[in-house]
Amino acid sequence: MIRVNAKMLAKFCGSAATIAAGFALTAAPVSVQAQAAVSGNSLDLPENFEMLTNPDPNVRKATAVVNGHVITGTDLDQRVALLVDASQSEVGPEEMQRVRSQVLRNLIDETLQIQAAEAEDITISQAEIDQTYTRLAAQNNRQMEEMESYLLSIGSAPASLKRQIHGELAWQRLLRQKVAFFVNVSAEEVNELMQRLEASKGTEEFRLGEIYLSSTPESQAAVEANAMKIVEQLRQGGSFVAYARQFSEASTAAVGGDLGWIRLPQLKNAQLETVAKEMQPGQLVGPIAIPGGYSILYLIEKRQVLTADPRDAILSLKQIQIQFDPAAAQDVNEARLQGFLQGIQNMRGCGSANEIANSIGASVVDNDQIRARALPEQLQQVVLNLSVGEMTPPFGDVAEGVRVLMLCGRDDPEVQAGPNFDQLMQEIEDERINRAAQRYLRDLRNDAYIEYN
Repeated sequence: MIRVNAKMLAKFCGSAATIAAGFALTAAPVSVQAQAAVSGNSLDLPENFEMLTNPDPNVRKATAVVNGHVITGTDLDQRVALLVDASQSEVGPEEMQRVRSQVLRNLIDETLQIQAAEAEDITISQAEIDQTYTRLAAQNNRQMEEMESYLLSIGSAPASLKRQIHGELAWQRLLRQKVAFFVNVSAEEVNELMQRLEASKGTEEFRLGEIYLSSTPESQAAVEANAMKIVEQLRQGGSFVAYARQFSEASTAAVGGDLGWIRLPQLKNAQLETVAKEMQPGQLVGPIAIPGGYSILYLIEKRQVLTADPRDAILSLKQIQIQFDPAAAQDVNEARLQGFLQGIQNMRGCGSANEIANSIGASVVDNDQIRARALPEQLQQVVLNLSVGEMTPPFGDVAEGVRVLMLCGRDDPEVQAGPNFDQLMQEIEDERINRAAQRYLRDLRNDAYIEYN
């Protein structure tokens, strides 16, 4: 369904088993003529029944023992703190309970992955873990000591992040040894994909983020409700990357749900294709019902396949600006504005800009290496439509000043060559590894002994 990067950890978030305890001595009678509540339900569950114990399993899921390994309440608290801090939004009590339940499932999966790697004599050295930890600190513009202080200040700990790194590295290495080695892609498959790519030249390509939650007919309502809560948190300012890492069941969870640059047919779902085609950069849509679960899509950016993006042009600009005195009378500032507008009309290209600007009391700022996409979105197309020596319409106000941008040069980007043979082969391999990895982890869950405290 989605393209993945097999070089990153596949962090899956599936349902964990629960163990009921403390049955009551008596219970209300249950219908003996029960039928499946949902069409196709092979479990033959009754429609009417009474719970014998507390129906909320989250109440007693504080910790877990996974094949003998204890996940403590502290482990859970510290990992939850990482997610809450990354979400950058307030998490209410009800949402917090759901987050804790999900994070516990993540910790269980992480433990199963580490245990499976150890069973294959795969060892991750402390030096490897520390190296990755140091790199993460640098990516967050922090020294080692600053990183540790920061983690402690939010209620987490270096040990918690390093445990997550351990799980990622162990699972990555295990997949290479047990899964990737057996994945084969033929040259014919790659050549066929290259031909389709060339045929689609000029069509749109999308960089999407996705959060995928799987469901069964029995769990569909609960999963949909969970997905809607996630969307609500994201609309309130939550970090898509953070929520994807903790909640998405796709292997791209490890990279914050980023599918990379794809063409819509690669989604392999007509519903997702239709939705994504109408989205604009920065837009969030979901939950979207698809076979097997629900998807939440976030459009990061879009471009045209094998076509140079004009927004990648390198521009040479002059910004000509005049400031106003907010305390001055309105007619004074109006006269100053009219003088500015008359002055820029007299400019004949970039050669005369500085001299005329100086004569009308305006300032000039030069920038010879600015990419068009770095401009505010409402200015990008205006500037790209200019010829050398032309200016944008004046914009601004008395408080911030009025300015124009004059185009003095433009270097257009080269046409994209597109992915080569090896890159396309890697994409196909990654997709197949993703599917095999999901089956592998599902088997690990099915064979695990898990006890909740």
